Amino acid sequence: MEMLRRSSVFAAEVFDRSPTDKELVSQAKALCRDYIHSRLNRAGMGWSKPEHVLAASGGTLGEISSVLLWLGDELEYLRPNVYRNVAKQLNITVASESVVSDAFLAVASDIFSTGVTWGKVVSLYAVAGALAVDCVRHGYPAMVHTIVDCMGEFVRKALTSWLKRRGGWVDLTKCVVNTDPSFRSHWLVSAACTLGHYLKAIVLYLLREK
Repeated sequence: MEMLRRSSVFAAEVFDRSPTDKELVSQAKALCRDYIHSRLNRAGMGWSKPEHVLAASGGTLGEISSVLLWLGDELEYLRPNVYRNVAKQLNITVASESVVSDAFLAVASDIFSTGVTWGKVVSLYAVAGALAVDCVRHGYPAMVHTIVDCMGEFVRKALTSWLKRRGGWVDLTKCVVNTDPSFRSHWLVSAACTLGHYLKAIVLYLLREK
């Protein structure tokens, strides 16, 4: 799956200044590739060497990826059924690029319909990872590239301003600075509860579009 191995000039670690929109989007896609890599490996669908993995490469972007993966693990542990068989729950076929793209973007819009939080950002990556596993499992690995591009597109349209106000993706690492377990539990449970409703909403959306 060479498509996930591509590096990006704009994903370079430029964390000593305010990131540009293009850099934020490129970093979002790099983080998405890393998240999907982790989920594919966990599902027994390993495809790349360790040097292609941000979380194993060190540096600021690698640290952000490690935090994102850890928080994703926590969120998926809280609501495992939400992040399994996503394609089936959405009642979509992963053979169509337009269907996968429309479904992912619609889910993303629904998740963030009431505002942006890091918990929701993590939940969107968890959805991307789960959907990618469904695509590969059903024999459509090329759809992984579609999901990564959709993540970048959604971040470009809906999240760059919010990310800039927070100093970029590096702000995510602050989610684990607070060692009080009630802090982490609160925002993760909130995110899990929010995601508990998105599947019903998105199924209605897709039915309405047909």
